[in-house]
Amino acid sequence: MSNKEFNSNFIKKEASLLGFTSCGIAKAEFLEEQAPLLEQWLKNGFHGKMGYMENHFDKRLDPAKLVPGAKSVISLLYNYYPSATQTDGTYKIAKYAYGEDYHHVIKQKLYALVDTMESSFGKFHARVFTDSAPIMERNWAQKSGLGWLGKNALLISKQKGSFFFLAEIILDLELHYDDEFKTDHCGNCTKCIDACPTQAILPNNTIDGSKCISYFTIELKNEIPTLYKDKFEDWMFGCDICQDVCPWNRFSTPHREPGFKPLPGLLTKNKKEWEGITEDVFNEIFKKSPVQRTKFNGLLRNINFLKK
Repeated sequence: MSNKEFNSNFIKKEASLLGFTSCGIAKAEFLEEQAPLLEQWLKNGFHGKMGYMENHFDKRLDPAKLVPGAKSVISLLYNYYPSATQTDGTYKIAKYAYGEDYHHVIKQKLYALVDTMESSFGKFHARVFTDSAPIMERNWAQKSGLGWLGKNALLISKQKGSFFFLAEIILDLELHYDDEFKTDHCGNCTKCIDACPTQAILPNNTIDGSKCISYFTIELKNEIPTLYKDKFEDWMFGCDICQDVCPWNRFSTPHREPGFKPLPGLLTKNKKEWEGITEDVFNEIFKKSPVQRTKFNGLLRNINFLKK
């Protein structure tokens, strides 16, 4: 076994001990195939009012712009599928936001992994990311052999479905690289496309972000267009529809992460309770939550939009 293979196997073993469900490694290089696709996606306006998506075009495609001399991209998956979900007939929150903010939980594990690697390999230059920088996360995960991009543009694993967070370590250390995952296992299935109430899922594994319920309820700061009234199916923060209907998610298993345990009171509140939520209660429930991203007024706007 070569030194590069030994180091790669060491990384995957340590990642597993930290709770990551999968780990793959790709050579750090310019994502040439993605450049025209990203350019066209932006030209089509599929990013809606998310102006930040137009920034750092080169950084999104070239890991060396984020870590000078980058040689490897380590991609990791971290399960967030819950053991219990919200009460039926209430306003819904995407499952990833049931617990503490994943940025903090996962980044701590990434830093721990880098520390362990440095103890074994010596010093190297690295940066860690989880949905926190201009990186084509799903493309790197596919290049690392962790899954394929489904029709809903999410990374899907044959063994684990899609209810997981993506994370990366970009580093200037050469490692043994995994084969890219090249097989699309969605076949003729169109369940996610058929189920999307706002028709945000387009052909060719493309999402029109400007029509996505997650975009409207989290990213959009203006009023939600009345055109979409009665089409949100009670989602007040994010949306899981395309994942809930995906046949591959029958393989999802409950996570074991204490930080993702549902925040107190979140699963049992009914519509009336959500409609009467105060800013103090919001701050108490969502103190450490990703729901803070929409702020109290944003969540209230979403609830009022959903009210009949």
